[in-house]
Amino acid sequence: MKVSLDWLRSWANPQWDAATFAHRLTMAGFEVESIEPAAPPFSGIVVATIVECARHPDADKLSVCKVASGSGELLQVVCGAPNARAGLTTAFATVGATLPGGMAIKRAKLRGVESFGMLCSARELGLSESHEGILELPAGLADGQDLRVALGLDDTLLELNLTPNRGDALSVAGVAREVAAISGCELNVPAVEPVPAAIADVFAVRLTAPAAGPKFVGRVIRGVNPAAQTPLWMRERLRRAGLRAISPVVDVTNYVMLELGQPMHAYDLRRLDSHIEVRLAKPGEVLRLLDGKDVPLAADELVIADASAPVGLAGIMGGEKGGIAADTSDVFLEVAWFEPGAIAGRARRHGLQTDASQRFERGVDPQLQERAMERATRLLLEIAGGRPGPAVVTSVRAIAPRATVRLETRKVQSLLGMPFATAQVADILGRLGMAVQVAGDVLEVAPPSWRFDISIAQDLIEEVARIHGYDEILPVEATMSQRAASASEAGVTAERAALLLVDRGYQEAITYTFVDPTLQQRLFEGAESLPLANPISAELGVMRVSLWPGLVQALLENARRQQDRVRIFELGNRFLVRAGQLEERASIAGLAWGRAVPEQWSADTRPVDFYDLKADVEALLALAGAADEFSFVAGAVDCLHPGRSARIERAGATVGWIGQLHPRVSKELELKDAPYLFELDFAACFAARVPRFSEISRFPVIRRDLAIVVEESARFDSIRSVVKAAAGEDLRDLTVFDVYRGPGVESGRKSIALGLILQATSRTLTDADADAVMASVIARLQGELGAVIRE
Repeated sequence: MKVSLDWLRSWANPQWDAATFAHRLTMAGFEVESIEPAAPPFSGIVVATIVECARHPDADKLSVCKVASGSGELLQVVCGAPNARAGLTTAFATVGATLPGGMAIKRAKLRGVESFGMLCSARELGLSESHEGILELPAGLADGQDLRVALGLDDTLLELNLTPNRGDALSVAGVAREVAAISGCELNVPAVEPVPAAIADVFAVRLTAPAAGPKFVGRVIRGVNPAAQTPLWMRERLRRAGLRAISPVVDVTNYVMLELGQPMHAYDLRRLDSHIEVRLAKPGEVLRLLDGKDVPLAADELVIADASAPVGLAGIMGGEKGGIAADTSDVFLEVAWFEPGAIAGRARRHGLQTDASQRFERGVDPQLQERAMERATRLLLEIAGGRPGPAVVTSVRAIAPRATVRLETRKVQSLLGMPFATAQVADILGRLGMAVQVAGDVLEVAPPSWRFDISIAQDLIEEVARIHGYDEILPVEATMSQRAASASEAGVTAERAALLLVDRGYQEAITYTFVDPTLQQRLFEGAESLPLANPISAELGVMRVSLWPGLVQALLENARRQQDRVRIFELGNRFLVRAGQLEERASIAGLAWGRAVPEQWSADTRPVDFYDLKADVEALLALAGAADEFSFVAGAVDCLHPGRSARIERAGATVGWIGQLHPRVSKELELKDAPYLFELDFAACFAARVPRFSEISRFPVIRRDLAIVVEESARFDSIRSVVKAAAGEDLRDLTVFDVYRGPGVESGRKSIALGLILQATSRTLTDADADAVMASVIARLQGELGAVIRE
C-alpha cells in the first residue's frame, strides 16, 4: 500500500523526516519497502493562465496562445492540446525548463510561429498516463508560482508491506493511528458532520443472508452533475495511492476507502430494479463484472442484487448492470459491513484481487459505515452537487463487540525478556485505542472495533513490543540448564535419510503443503483432498495427498529453464482424508529425470531407468538395518506406468510406491520424458532394527552357482525366500548375476542365475556340506516354484 506523507501528516505529524517515518514504522511491524518521490524531477514549470487563444494560421490542430506566467509580460506559446482555451489555468514550462527524463525546453518556431515555452500535460510531467490535453489547474492559483509548490509535488510516498492480519491499517487513518501511538503525537481526526436530507427519497434494502451481510447503509442522491470534474487535489491523492481518477462519483468512493479504510460502491439509480437485496447466489447465476468479465456464482458467494439479477459481487467488485455511466445523475451509495469469512477466498476463486476484497476479507471496522457515508456524501455534494436523501441504516443483527482479553504484566516481561511496568503497558495499549482496566498487575483489555487480530494475551504482548519498538528490545542471553537429549537407535532420523540421498546426487526441495488441485487430480484422480478456506492463489487451493505434485511442479519449472538432469527429494507431511477424518503422515519422496549420470567422457549417455531409482530406494531402506524385510511387488497406481511401477512392502504391509510417471500424464504436462518417482511412509520404513553384535566367521566361504528356469511371473522375492529357508544359517549372501530369455528357454519362462555364498561360524564347510545345501535348495525350488535346473 502506498501512503502519501503529506496526507499522513495531516492526520498525525510527529515532525519526522521520511527516513524516520520508514524506520519507526518498520520497527513497529509495518515494513516500509520503498521511499519514493510523489513526482519525477523537473524544474522551471510554473502556474500560468491562457489569456488569449487563437487558431494557428497554418495548422488546423495548433493554437497560438498568449500566456501570463507571472513575468509581467504575455508570452506566445504554440500548443496542440484540444482543451487549450482562454481563461484556463495550466502548467507552463518556461524556456530553460527541464522536463522528466531530462528534456530541456528551448525557444522554437512551429509552422512559422515562434513559441516561448511549452504548455504541459499531466503525462508530460509524469503525473498521469492521461494525454487528452494540457493540465487543468484550479483557477485560484497565482501565475508564476512554482508548480511543485502549488501542487505539493515534493511529497514522499511510503510503500508499506502490511501483514495479512492488519486490515485495519489499509488506510491513511489506520496508519495515522499507528504513527500517533508510536510517537505519542496528537491524532487529528477530521470532523464529519451528518449531511441533512434535502429530499425524502429512499431505496429499499433487504438483508436475507444475516450471517454474512448483517449491515447496510444506503443513500439516494439525485441531481448529481455528470459533467463535473474531480478536483486536482483529489486526483493527486488518488494518483499517489496508485489509483486512476475516473469520475467524481467513483473517485469519491475510492478516496473514502483510502482515507478511512471502508470500501464503498455507487450505483446508477435508474438501472436498479425495485430494491436492493444482500443474499447468497442462486444456482446457475452469472454476473458480468465492471471489467466485463462474466463469472459463474457459487452458492456460498454473497451478492448484491436488485429484483431481477445480481448487480455486484459483495465485498469484491460491482457489476456492469448498475455501474456509473457518463450521464449518471441519480446515484445510490452503498456502505456495507460483511463478515470476513464470507468474503475470504471468493475473489481469488475468480482470479480477482481488488482493493475492496483485500479489506473486507481482513476485516473492516463495523462501526465505520455511517461515518464513511457522511464523508462521501459531503465530498460528492461539494464536487458535483446534488440533493441527498436520508442515510438509511439496515441491520438485521447486532455485531458483537470484541471480547476482552486478560493480560498479566509478568507475562509481558517473561515473553519479551525485559522489565515493563503495568502503567507502561496500560499506556501503550491505551494509545492503540484499547480500553484498559487495571487491577494490580492484571489488565482487562477491550480491543477497539477495528482490531480483528486481538484475541489472546500474546496478541497484546506483541502490541507492547511493536509500539515500544523491536529495536529497543535488547538481546539477553538465556540461562537454562542444558540436558543432552536421549538418542535412540530404534529409528532412522530425517537428517540421516536426507544425507544419504544427497550423497547419491539428489538435492533437497521444499515445496508448499498446498498444491494445484488440477495437477493433484491428474496424478490422483478421484482422491479426496482438503480444500483451503482462504488459499493464497487458485493454483494453491488444496492440501497435498502426496509429495509428488510439488516435486513434479519443481521438475516442470526446471525443465522450462533448460535443465536436462534433475534429482530432487523432499521430506514432509501429506494430508489424507479418510472417512471424513484428516490424517497427517510424514513421508519422504524423490524424483529422477534425465541422464542416469552426469555427462562425462568415460560413460555412455543413457536415460535414468527404474533400476537406477530402485537402487537409491534400496540404499535408503537399508538404513533401517532390515533390508531383508522389504520387497518390491509389481503393482500400479493411476499416475504410474502400469509396467514400470511397484508397491514397496515391509512384512506384507504397503509402505511406499516406486515407478515411472504414466505416459498420459507426462504428455499432458508436456514433458519429453517421463520421470521416475518414489514415495515412502517415513514412520513405517524407518523404524530401525536395533543393531546387535554378530560374530564374524574366521572360516573360509564357499560359492556355489545355480541356474534355474522358472515362470516369467516368478518374483525374485519368492526365490530368495525359498533359498534362505532351504540353505539355513550357513547362507551368507545370495546374488542374481544373470537373467536370460531366448533360445533354449521356453516362451513364457526365464532363466535366472544365482550365486550362493556359504560360510559357517564354527567350522570350515566341506564340499560335501555345500553339496548337501545345494541339494536341499534345488529340491525346494523344484517343489515350491516348479523350477527346472538349467544345465
